[in-house]
Amino acid sequence: MKKFLKENIKTVILIVLFLLMLITGYYAYTLREQYINTRLNTYNEAFSNVVNYVNNVENYLAKAMISKSPEYSADTLVQIWRDSSLANSYLAQIPLTNETLMQTSKFLNQVSDYSYTMSKKNIRQERLTDEDFENLQTLHKYSLELENTLNTLGNELNSKEWSWNNIKPVNQFAQAVSNVDMFGNIDSNLNEYEGLIYDGAYSNHVEKADKKGLTGEDIDEEKAKQIAKDFFDGEVNEVISNFIEKASIPYYDISIDYKNKQAASIAVSKKGGHVIYASLNRDVKEDKLSEAEADKKGKEFLDKKGFKNMRETYYIKEGNIVTVNYAYEQNGTIIYPDLIKVKIALDNGDILGIETTGYLNSHTERKLEEAKITLEEAKEKINDKLKITSERKAIIPTKWKTEILCYEFQGKVDDKEFLVYVNVKTGKEENILVILETPGGTLTM
Repeated sequence: MKKFLKENIKTVILIVLFLLMLITGYYAYTLREQYINTRLNTYNEAFSNVVNYVNNVENYLAKAMISKSPEYSADTLVQIWRDSSLANSYLAQIPLTNETLMQTSKFLNQVSDYSYTMSKKNIRQERLTDEDFENLQTLHKYSLELENTLNTLGNELNSKEWSWNNIKPVNQFAQAVSNVDMFGNIDSNLNEYEGLIYDGAYSNHVEKADKKGLTGEDIDEEKAKQIAKDFFDGEVNEVISNFIEKASIPYYDISIDYKNKQAASIAVSKKGGHVIYASLNRDVKEDKLSEAEADKKGKEFLDKKGFKNMRETYYIKEGNIVTVNYAYEQNGTIIYPDLIKVKIALDNGDILGIETTGYLNSHTERKLEEAKITLEEAKEKINDKLKITSERKAIIPTKWKTEILCYEFQGKVDDKEFLVYVNVKTGKEENILVILETPGGTLTM
């Protein structure tokens, strides 16, 4: 009898263990399937947003080409600035290597920056020149080609003829997409795009200038991988890298798969091992933090990564993510050319991305010249109607790759807020910007 019971107990234990294994296996399989579906939905949503925003950019560029009214043109150009910036932001969330869409990203950056620069002319009631309209026509031509290619790819995705899952094994997150011909077609549309020269951070003459912030010795691929792995927190599962030599800053294009199922794309410069660009894919479903709280998180992150004395300037908010633009501050003087963009999740303050091109192009310790006119003398140069709320020194860029040290006065006339820049040596009014509070963020024009 005891022998019978003992054998039955063993059988029951084996059955229970087998059932537990089945339940555990099914649970693990279900979690894996949920992760895959969530990830694919995230990629599909990001791609859909890229398509929509590029479509918007093409439409607004078409309007900007024929608008003669500075007021209407300014509104249109602001929309181009916003939508092209957002298109580039969502482009970074697609699991492609930086090399694959490098030209597309550069194009969208220049569309955003150029439209922002032109909108500032309109705000000053200046009409766009024939050269300006020719540049807009060039941008529209290439945006139309990009739009057509993206729409074709979108149709293939919607018709279920193609899926991210078909080409991208779960454990090789960064390998396959760059080899798919149809994604190569996106950048091929822009192979003949030579870029524009204008007064802006992404102008060709700025891109080709000496990189003052690019310091240090050359690093090898292994060192670049380690820098990338240390940039975001998280236990790393897999790292894939590729060297991109034909770029304004040669860099290692590094993709990282984390064990928490998140993925990141990071560009590390060969010279000095600087992080040029980084993006972490994560779905942000809640908006808990204020812009001030997000700004604090961004500053803490920059300080931790060695970017000291950074001051927030303006921001763009999209959904539950805010992108804050920071400028370097030296002895109380704001240095606007030294810009860094930081993307912050508003659910918990996680840093989801960074772009340091402006900083690497321009950053150096300046020898701040002595002012020839006093602050009070500078005030006499500006309109008496401006009720000044703050004042400080600032360095602003010019289209000739030079910089001007100015007194910056922030103030209001009625309900409109302005920034006025007066040259500290000549007393000349160098620039006037309007500060706009929009649903998508704060910007200056």
